[in-house]
Amino acid sequence: MTLPSITFVGIGAIGFPMATLLVAAGHAVTGVDPFAAARERAVDAGLTAAASIGEATPSDTVIVMVATPDQLTTLVDQALAETDVSGQTWIVMSTVGPSSVVSEGERLAAKGAVVVDAPVTGGVARAITGDLVIFASGSADDLDRVSPVLSVLGTVRTVGSVIGEGQAIKVVNQHLCSVHIVAAAEALALAESLGLDKATVLDLVSGGAAGSWMLSDRGPRMLLGTDAPVTSTINIFVKDSGLVATAASESGARVPLLDVARARYEAAASADLGLRDDSRVIETYLA
Repeated sequence: MTLPSITFVGIGAIGFPMATLLVAAGHAVTGVDPFAAARERAVDAGLTAAASIGEATPSDTVIVMVATPDQLTTLVDQALAETDVSGQTWIVMSTVGPSSVVSEGERLAAKGAVVVDAPVTGGVARAITGDLVIFASGSADDLDRVSPVLSVLGTVRTVGSVIGEGQAIKVVNQHLCSVHIVAAAEALALAESLGLDKATVLDLVSGGAAGSWMLSDRGPRMLLGTDAPVTSTINIFVKDSGLVATAASESGARVPLLDVARARYEAAASADLGLRDDSRVIETYLA
């Protein structure tokens, strides 16, 4: 059986390991990224690389891992102007929010493309191992068709039949992630203010009722300095908490805890920490 060819748009920190897993599974993959360094790394890993979707070899499937809703709109603009999307399957795996994937999905569908909404969670570590969780929505037939591709990248959780429902689940997921990271930072900063050793406190509380996955994962990096290893940046949570706030506003939901957390990420970005690990939000408490 011939495996579908894939154009993978956005071969950054998470997209690159995802694309290499697809190559290892036997797919012909063209990585698309405007940054030359990303393209060079892709070629070294066995991918073909292009600077834009218009320059990419035509493929059966387009996987999208751009960073923002505006980037998705730009990508669709380019695809509709420079390529023939009719008959292609587009899998939007970025976190762009429900309204973005719905509007851009409608534009693609009007030109004959099939669209699947499939944002991911799990970060770089799980992207490398193929253990992402994928919140997929779309018609049953479309989800069945893309399941072999998605299963290379992680576990598919079907959340609905309507485009946008996957993004809606991801909004809820990112609400919790945003709040939990800031809560962990605030608690460890409180420990230090009380004259306690943060490492000792983390060890004592992370395995009990007060623990959370984010405390256990981000907590150790919060004990490090500004140059802690980067797995997800402050800027990602500035963007994602903003998407949560927008979705909440559009739906009439009240999210006061999210508002507090979002302000912390924005403060960290304003302190030139935007490209640092998201655990460095703790520095807004320790300054």
